[in-house]
Amino acid sequence: MKRISDPDQLAEAGLVPAEKLEALHRVASRWAVSITPAMQARIDPADPADPIARQLVPSVAELAIASDEREDPIGDAAYSPVKGITHRYPDRVLLKPTHTCAVYCRFCFRREAVGPGGESLSPAELDAALAYISRDERIWEVILSGGDPLILSPRRLGEIVRRLDAIGHLGVIRVHTRVPAAEPERVDAELVAALRANKAVWIVLHANHARELDEPTRAAVARLVDAGLPVLAQTVLLAGVNDDPATLEALLRALVAMRVKPYYLHHADLAPGTGHFRSSIAAGQALVRGLRGRVSGLCQPSYVLDVPGGAGKIPIGPSYLRESLADGKTVVEDWQGKLHLYPDVEGR
Repeated sequence: MKRISDPDQLAEAGLVPAEKLEALHRVASRWAVSITPAMQARIDPADPADPIARQLVPSVAELAIASDEREDPIGDAAYSPVKGITHRYPDRVLLKPTHTCAVYCRFCFRREAVGPGGESLSPAELDAALAYISRDERIWEVILSGGDPLILSPRRLGEIVRRLDAIGHLGVIRVHTRVPAAEPERVDAELVAALRANKAVWIVLHANHARELDEPTRAAVARLVDAGLPVLAQTVLLAGVNDDPATLEALLRALVAMRVKPYYLHHADLAPGTGHFRSSIAAGQALVRGLRGRVSGLCQPSYVLDVPGGAGKIPIGPSYLRESLADGKTVVEDWQGKLHLYPDVEGR
């Protein structure tokens, strides 16, 4: 198998019908297409509802753009003091050295910016971004994002990690990536060595379905964990992919069995042409509520919404506090839906 990067190749692989090619070329002219051999191997072409294909194969549904969707749905641009930096919270920044990814997810909130022609930071721009981080001693954590930082060569990635490691006031380097699932062969000994530092380096794997966690992915993640790099996971709640209890539970259990802690379950953002992926918040809360008691606390991610415009993430999971009574007691609900009185303490 070869990497797929245009609709004609999708048709040749039997992943889209020829009669849709004209419309799909319009989709691909705006939003990049890339499906790695690893991801293609997990797709069942005979299944019109295949969850891997739904994430990566362009659809004519993307041409329907709702009035409330926006090119920069979480407001990155408003918080970018220097090219390649997003500084939304006082103690942490995003550093985006590249806009290239191994695969281009059809629901991506940065789909207007990423792609094979997306800009990477020049050496001078990277110097300026790192100088910004060095000057602001409030910054405790740097999150390498993009694009996908693990697309960089081990040499370039290692240089960035070493330079961040040398900034005294930093405590944590976090790396957000889809590569261990999308292109697991890239996670070799050289890349793992490039990620090691004296500071804490955390890897956050993006995975949305248990079928992404096949043996090559599990081996890639094992190489990271065995090297002392803790791995978390973030998942996007996607209609038709993982928005049912059994599918979500299977994904979360598979992650924990791989020594990966589920971290975030993201409500899908208001990116252009992605309405067919979004569930309602109420449906997402019901899913998260259904996990309580069914799976270990190790399997429980935080369900979050990135507020449009740049206000940041807020937790939107269900509440189990039902009522505060006049006698100081609080009504709480357990995982089975039963209500209990708890003698709360007032005023402290």
